[in-house]
Amino acid sequence: MAITSTGMSSGVPIETIVKQMVALERAPLVPLQTQANKFQSKISLFGTLSSMMNTLGELGTKLATPSSFQAVKGNSSLATAVGISVASGTAPTAMSVEVTQLARAQSSASQAVPRDTAMGTGNLRITLGDWTSGNFVAGEAAGVDIEILEGEDTLAQIAAKINAADAGVTATVLRDASGERLLMRSKETGAAMGFEMQATDADGDPAAGLSRLAVQGGGASGVQITHGTNALATINGIAVESASNTFKDGLPGITLEFLQTTTAAVEVSVTHDKEAMTKTIQSFVDAYNALNDMLTSTTSYNPDTKVAGSLQGDSTAVGLQNALRGMMRSVTPGGAFTTLASIGIELKAGGKMSLDSAKLGTALDTPNAVQNLFNADHIDPTAQGFGEKLKSFADGFAGTTGTLTSRSESLRDAVKRNTKEQEKVNERAIRAEARYLKQYNAMDAMVGRFNSINNFVTQQITQWNRSTS
Repeated sequence: MAITSTGMSSGVPIETIVKQMVALERAPLVPLQTQANKFQSKISLFGTLSSMMNTLGELGTKLATPSSFQAVKGNSSLATAVGISVASGTAPTAMSVEVTQLARAQSSASQAVPRDTAMGTGNLRITLGDWTSGNFVAGEAAGVDIEILEGEDTLAQIAAKINAADAGVTATVLRDASGERLLMRSKETGAAMGFEMQATDADGDPAAGLSRLAVQGGGASGVQITHGTNALATINGIAVESASNTFKDGLPGITLEFLQTTTAAVEVSVTHDKEAMTKTIQSFVDAYNALNDMLTSTTSYNPDTKVAGSLQGDSTAVGLQNALRGMMRSVTPGGAFTTLASIGIELKAGGKMSLDSAKLGTALDTPNAVQNLFNADHIDPTAQGFGEKLKSFADGFAGTTGTLTSRSESLRDAVKRNTKEQEKVNERAIRAEARYLKQYNAMDAMVGRFNSINNFVTQQITQWNRSTS
């Protein structure tokens, strides 16, 4: 709400007049503030352009990385029986696999005893080893001893002690109508990863106490034993054997997973992963189009709305757009593919980039040739692979000393100068306000004095007239 106070003596609205005169002093702030807003808008836009250019440069780095065009994938005609995974760079191949036996871990089950029965006193020793010969052959690891306390340890407590001992086996208790049984299982599959559990029983009775839990050859204790087995399969007719159902050391870069036995050959293969390679190239195309769209919208003039882009006429932005489009047409000599267009990446009207999936798919039949287009090494920078050139191009614009970075810095300096100019205008206005108030207040005081004199003279004249009448 405006203040319209009148001078006490003169009746002049001093504060209103002063405010209006100060507003005139501050009038230069309007164009300065408009200019500052434009500077800030451009700084923001150049920041966005730098970020988008860095993204494009990172994709150039990825395109120049050989592994980007060494992507392969495994295929199985019956993935529920034979799974396949492959490492990057594995050579394409194919083979027939038949699985006749899966790898299995040794397991055992004790005879049933009444629930919560104390099993006796003594020691259980668990040893890992191999039952392949029919007799147990201990492995290199020392046996693990587990002490069983008299009148205290039930099957549940014994199972807990076995699990806590980390002896290479797991234990649990099965309860049913007949009572409870101790179930044990090797942690790893394979014929050589079996186990034996000897019982040293204080009662000396081989048919009572802890002896009922012994896992030994012949099954004298009545414990049922299912021995571990190796996986058996054929690959292209060659018999192979594995302690686990994961066969990974026999085929470089290829891991087979045996999931179930087969009745017919399963065809597995390693092929170029065109989908993964296409995805990498599509990411580059999308990043370029996003940057091109941003440059087009900010540097153009819309005749329908009569609105100009924030960077219309800006030499840095226009120069970047022209250089970017020229860069996309660069040539990498010496290979089967020398331009982006030769693998299906083409520039359309307005600088928009399109991807011909069919043409790219054909090119990716020879991924090494596509790889050469992006990462060819050459002394001449103009003959480098496109990915290498794109990295350098992006750094030249968005790097620490790049064109976009320098332009942003110059705009920030312009904002600082603009801020100082605004401060000067405000300081002049403050000084002018004080000066105007001083001058108008002095005028008001003088008018007040004149009014006092006038009142005095008027009173005297009035008095004289009374005296003479």
